[in-house]
This record gives sequence, C-alpha cells and structure tokens, in this order.
Amino acid sequence: MYAKLNYEKGTIKIEGDIHIPFARYDSRSNCYRAMAYKYRDIMEYLESSKINYIDEVLDLIPTPFFEADIELRDYQQQAVENWMIDKRGCIVLPTGAGKTYVALEIIKSLSVPTLIVVPTLDLLDQWRDKLSILGKEWIGEFSGRKKELKPITVSTYDSAYTNAELLGNKFLLLIFDEVHHLPSEAYRQIAEMNAALYRLGLTATFEREDGKHSLLPELVGGKIFELKPNDLAGKHLSKYVIKRIYIPLTDDERRRYEEKAKLFKEYVRKKKITFKSIEDFHKIVIATGYDAEAYEALKAWDEARKIAFNSKNKIKLLKNLLEKHRDDKIIIFTKYNDLVYTISRVFLIPAITYKTPKNERQAILNGFKNGKFKAIVSSQVLDEGIDVPDANVGIIVSGSGSTREFVQRLGRLLRPAKGKEKAILYELISRETSEIKTSKRRRLNASKRST
Repeated sequence: MYAKLNYEKGTIKIEGDIHIPFARYDSRSNCYRAMAYKYRDIMEYLESSKINYIDEVLDLIPTPFFEADIELRDYQQQAVENWMIDKRGCIVLPTGAGKTYVALEIIKSLSVPTLIVVPTLDLLDQWRDKLSILGKEWIGEFSGRKKELKPITVSTYDSAYTNAELLGNKFLLLIFDEVHHLPSEAYRQIAEMNAALYRLGLTATFEREDGKHSLLPELVGGKIFELKPNDLAGKHLSKYVIKRIYIPLTDDERRRYEEKAKLFKEYVRKKKITFKSIEDFHKIVIATGYDAEAYEALKAWDEARKIAFNSKNKIKLLKNLLEKHRDDKIIIFTKYNDLVYTISRVFLIPAITYKTPKNERQAILNGFKNGKFKAIVSSQVLDEGIDVPDANVGIIVSGSGSTREFVQRLGRLLRPAKGKEKAILYELISRETSEIKTSKRRRLNASKRST
C-alpha cells in the first residue's frame, strides 16, 4: 500500500488505493484530493499509519542560509520560542512593539523559502527595507508593480489571492502580516491553497467583530503569544493615558438627532429585533434590498450617527485642545472624510485620506516628522499599514465601534522617542447619543488606563 502526492491548482492530489481522512474522493481524476493547506496533516497521517508515499508536492525556491545579527527584546525572544514549538500560530503584539523583528528572527532561524503577505504596498515597501538585513539580493516582490519570486518574497493580499495557485507550492514558511485580514471570504484562499508547512500570523488585534478570527487556528494556527499595550507601556512603549470628553449637542443637533434615532428605534421595535451580535444589525442591512421601511430606518440611523460624530461642539473643543497642545505632535482621527476636510480647512491642518496621492501623503508625513507640521488629520488610512512618525497626542473626533481600529489608533502614539514622557489619546464623545455605546464597544478588549 502506498500513496503518491502531487500539487495541482491549490490542492493536494493523492493517488493510490488508499483513503485519506482529510481528503475527498474526486471521481473525475479517480483519486483523493484535499486543499493544499492539509499537506502537513496528510503527511503526518501517512507516517503515523506507516503508509509509504511518494511526495512530489513542493517545488521550492532555492534558498541560502541567512546570517544577520538581530537583537531581540525578552518578550520578542519568548514569542519566537513559543512559535518554534509547533512552527504555527499567531503572535499578537501592540503597534510599535516590533512584530517584524520577531518574523526576521524566525526567517533567519529556518532559512527556508518564505512568502510574506501584507495588506498594502506601503507595508510591502517597509518589509522589504527591514528584510534587507538578510541580503537585498534574496528579497523579491510579488505585487501589481512587479512579479519576482525569490527566497523571501513579499506580496500584497490582493496579489497573493489572485495568484494563489501559482504560489501554492513554492514556499515552506508563510507569514501573514495584519493576519486579521486573512479570514475574509477571498483572502482565506491564500492559506487554503498553499502547502507551506510553517505558518506565522502577526497582528495587534487578533479578534474580528464578525467572529471570523475563529478560522485562524485552522488556517495559520491559534494565538500562541499575546501582549497588550499596558504590558509594555513605560518599558518598551511610551506611557499613555486615555481621556474621554463628553460633549453636548447643540439644540438644533439634539432635535435632529432624536428625530432620526426615533425612526430607527420604531422600526426595530416594530420588527421585534434584538441586537445580540453584529449579525443582527446586518439583517437590517440585507433587508434594505427589499424593504423600503428598512431602507428608511437604516438611512435615519446613519444620519443620526453623523450628527453625533460631526457635532459643532466637537470642533469648538478641538480648537481648545489644539491650543493646549500647540507644542506637541498631534494626529486627529475621524470616521468621515468630509469631517477631515472641514477640520483641515478650519484649522489649516494637512489632511490625508484615501484620495491623497502617495507622493503628497509622504510629503505630509515627512513634514510632520521634521516639525514643519505640528498636526495632521486623517480618516481611516493612518489606522494601519503606514509607518506614521512619532506623535504624542491623538484626538479621536469620531470612529467606529471596532476594537481593532481603536488599538491601531492608540498604537500610533506608543512609539518611544527622546523626550517623550507620556502619550495622550483623547476621545470626543457626543453626550446622550449612541456614540457612548460605540466608544465602550471599541474599548471592550483593549487594555486601557483612563481618566
């Protein structure tokens, strides 16, 4: 009894008169077949069952033995050691805590063909720069700009997904930066269609609001090391404090807010909807496709939220904070782009949104770094994937209920710097509105110290 294993279009083809528990019978090919990520399980089953097999799955990129001096902090070393036990799993560290250096040590130690998957081209460039310590000649890029396979290849999630079949048997180590992106319907196929035996996930925020982080143990491995901002504050990260300021709406805003909120509440009460999870809210979103009442209710909910998020009194309070921190480096975060442009216009502060060209964005960030600009304002594009220069004051004018967004925004302030005693993150919250619940929800799993 024997089996023959081959890689074919993101799957492991298993030939031979044998049943594999991780595979399904493919009558068209007269063999068993499994998704490529089951390769390790299949081999372990065959070996434990003492079944001989021919393995022709991998077509690896020749890789040298990497040499580099990488100094790790104690917690980074512990994270590496935890991962090395099974060579699978996710490491959760705050923004600025050096997740990349953990990955560099693992890449150096294994010295095997490695594919690193990142969300953005900005992050791709940052990874390539840091990987150069292992030898620039060994670093490749697989993206919309360039497609070169080298011993260490950095790709975006989009390119890795589009080319999953091609990349699926070329690497032994898979690294997913910002691994919380992976469980999405499309991106998870990058992991499923890849035969890599070793898998590492990196993130500051493991959990997803939709609960799909539950897929990560199967795709990459479970959470094997975690530290939160408070664990490193004052040691390897800046000390910080979170200050919440509750601000009343104007009389006109209050009237309009209550009017819109009432419309939404009446619809929810009429349909007997109870909100136990985000999925319950998604049911209303889906209903807007066929129910005019649902559409009007959701529209009213969105308008009420915008009134709370964009309150005029927040702009007045923001003015006071900018005066108070005129000698500090400030990042202002908002949810909506129109508020970004309003703040930029009123206070003459450079704005960064998804519409900002890369060259202009870099010029703004460089100006912020060298002190030309004391403050910048952005929507969600600075939350993740961009190396923002050191800042010591953050102001959340508005945001979603996402814990991940909150932790990422806090992380922009935690990089230690000379003369930086403490970072301050302000949350501006409209009093007696749903924004209070939004603020509580986004802080649910975040380590915090508030005043």
